Amino acid sequence: MSRLTKAGLLITVFCGLIATVKSETVTINMGVEGKQISPDLVGIFFEDLSYAADGGLYAELIQNRSFDYSAADRPEWTPLTAWQLVQRGGAQGSVAIETAQPLNPNNSTYAVLTVENSGGGVGLYNDGFGGIAVKGGDRYEISLFASQLAGSAFPLNVRLETTAGALLAEARLPAPSARWKKASAVLVPASTDTKARLVVLAGGPGKVALDMISLFPGKTFHNRPNGLRADLAQVIADLKPKFMRFPGGCLVHGDGLDNIYQWKETIGPVEQRKPQPNIWRYHQSKGLGYFEYFQFCEDIGAKPLPVVAAGVCCQNSNFLVTRRYGVGQLGLPMEKMPAYVQDVLDLIEYANGPVTSIWGAKRAAAGHPKPFGLLYLGVGNEDKITSVFRERFEMIYKAVKMKHPEITVIGTVGPNPDGDDYVKGWKIANELSLPMVDEHGYKSPQWFWENLQRYDAYDRSKSKVYLGEWAAFDDKRRSTLRSAISEAAYLTGLERNADVVRFASYAPLLAKRDNTHWNPNLIYFTNTEVFPTINYHVQHLFSVNSGDTYLTTTVSGSATPVTFAASSVCDSKTGDLIIKLVNGANTPTPLRITLAGAKELSATATKTVLAGTNPMETDERIVRPQSSTMTIAPTFEYEAPANSLTLIRLKPRGIR
Repeated sequence: MSRLTKAGLLITVFCGLIATVKSETVTINMGVEGKQISPDLVGIFFEDLSYAADGGLYAELIQNRSFDYSAADRPEWTPLTAWQLVQRGGAQGSVAIETAQPLNPNNSTYAVLTVENSGGGVGLYNDGFGGIAVKGGDRYEISLFASQLAGSAFPLNVRLETTAGALLAEARLPAPSARWKKASAVLVPASTDTKARLVVLAGGPGKVALDMISLFPGKTFHNRPNGLRADLAQVIADLKPKFMRFPGGCLVHGDGLDNIYQWKETIGPVEQRKPQPNIWRYHQSKGLGYFEYFQFCEDIGAKPLPVVAAGVCCQNSNFLVTRRYGVGQLGLPMEKMPAYVQDVLDLIEYANGPVTSIWGAKRAAAGHPKPFGLLYLGVGNEDKITSVFRERFEMIYKAVKMKHPEITVIGTVGPNPDGDDYVKGWKIANELSLPMVDEHGYKSPQWFWENLQRYDAYDRSKSKVYLGEWAAFDDKRRSTLRSAISEAAYLTGLERNADVVRFASYAPLLAKRDNTHWNPNLIYFTNTEVFPTINYHVQHLFSVNSGDTYLTTTVSGSATPVTFAASSVCDSKTGDLIIKLVNGANTPTPLRITLAGAKELSATATKTVLAGTNPMETDERIVRPQSSTMTIAPTFEYEAPANSLTLIRLKPRGIR
């Protein structure tokens, strides 16, 4: 129960829809009891799409560090993609990829340098993901595995260089032995360079094998080993997400049965993890794995929400071959399903089990003896709802429900907010009494305005909703002010119905510029910069101004087309009342806001406005939230700017 409710001061704010008329009246009737809603509404959805993981959030600076790239990733890729042979000072040699004596079965390929004439050294260089960005004076850890296959062993020379070959930093690693052994050193570049490269040089005639050549910044997010890129992770953390869904998306059920994401292949020492092609046609090293996902959730205060495949692969598998969407779904053979179901149960044990359990012990060995506190598990991702899907989904759901009744299983109802899969998915949810389903919706800004009341009529006795993927597709699928404001309007409807819609996450979260496979995205980035969108600001404002009680909201003078939406919530932790006003019109909308029955109010409130004159604006540097104070009275006037989201946060006096 909120502090306002305990004090008998419930507020009714006009919430619903108003059109762009000359004046609107918003009345807040205090003293009416509110509705308890999800305090975890706004979260994030991470998928390794558009280089979101390798080359993005995962802080590894070397591309193809383990020589795993192949034509299965992209037709033009080989194990030596991103690497170049170096022969210096009259040296002569060659490089080849071998598999006869691998580091381990999961890491089967490695590079062999043959040095015929040592000269200044024979080696390899790697310029990362479009250049290695290093900062002068910062520490970078170079590590690699090496073994001497023939000839005399000599120390390895590792260098950070400019593209012109000028030295930035240098270190020597011990001479390799006959067995694979890890070596590491710290490199401190003398100056900043955004396009540096790493060079590894071997001296002396002979053969040396190299694998897992890695370069990590010393400063990762929260200084975690094998950690995350600090600036990018911080922008995500600043959203204050209440939950985080991972590792996907379509990535989860994969491009064919052999590409289904297997969580067990993503934990343990990174050199023992099993890489695989990405359904988005590039590579996933699995360096960012389940342990790192859980750790990141804990670091940013977000509830973990992992999603596993429902025993079927993506219905769009092998699209490049078939050129037909929706025909590629296959189910794991039924004789393999018991083992797969056990994998899902083992995941829960990995997250929550005691250190005396098999998988809890593996979590503890990774450095986290305390359970991660998993409460939610998604099963399936916008799958085509077929008998093949249903049979396998039911096996997983019933097993989890029986062994772990404390876990809320989230089902799936297809890729769209309507259509055949949506209807069939909800039919399964109703028949199995699923606690929650995952709805998706990528639509135009106008669709979101026209569907503000979508969840008003949902049956409160049936499955709750997780709006797992949603975004407004504007002109050319750009992130615009118009799309952001339509999303803000839709969020008011989600707040109004947050007793049913428990979670919502904009998707996708991240995209690397010049490596983007999908638009729009919430955050764009390069190797050196991070670019939150205007849509990011909307998600941020709703997340940090969330509440746990919805205050019934009505608006007078509504007209069509709908261009105005509002909601109000109470935050019981602070006692604050938060009013959200969204004007989608290209002209300002005058409002009269009446706090009917108000006993005591603070004289001033905090006002935050996100607005712009051009609805097609895409530059978040131009459209940014601006905060100020405003005078509050039982009745006050406010003009909502054109194309705007306004938040008014006030504290009624006398609330305990």
